[in-house]
Amino acid sequence: MRAALFVILAACGTSAATATDAAPDAGKDAACASTFGDVLTNAFGRVDGTVVAIVPPGDARCAQINGDHAVVQVQLGGAVYRMVVDVLGTGTDPAIRVRGAGAPLPAPAFAEGWHPGVTLDYATDLGVHSTDADWQTMSLDDATARISDAIALGAPIAVYATSSGGTKADSAHLIHREGGGHDGAIVLAPDTAHPTWLLFRFATQSF
Repeated sequence: MRAALFVILAACGTSAATATDAAPDAGKDAACASTFGDVLTNAFGRVDGTVVAIVPPGDARCAQINGDHAVVQVQLGGAVYRMVVDVLGTGTDPAIRVRGAGAPLPAPAFAEGWHPGVTLDYATDLGVHSTDADWQTMSLDDATARISDAIALGAPIAVYATSSGGTKADSAHLIHREGGGHDGAIVLAPDTAHPTWLLFRFATQSF
């Protein structure tokens, strides 16, 4: 069983796969889609949509198993897309760093769809730096629990991420500090005046 409830942040028609195998965090993966859309282009952008499912790493109940990323499935334009979130670090320190933040959603305003051409920088846009005390060092299980506990099924969500487009137009990834105005992030309650952000970085990243 995955790590218990870890942190509750202050602030704030789908295609379904048949659930047959036991899986961690069973419940938020119950309506995971088995087919996906194809509108994401080869770009950094923002996905605005509605949460369909949270799929933990290695979850055999859901399509396109990923062993070291959590997948937030988001519906937009009548189809579901995979937001693939790093929950494992790199190199000699495998723990991911995670923190919350409160800040308005940069333009454009929340509107269901794929919005390429935007930029996001943790330091410039959110006033967040790697030296801040708010970062928590988390294992794969704990980071997955943080994501799952924070995100409500059926809720509006905005995700800053990079898609490869083409054959991978159903997914977006690099949802962590990336630099160059392409920092990935999850935004909760993005359609309100007071969104809450989930940010991710690796141990070796300084900014």
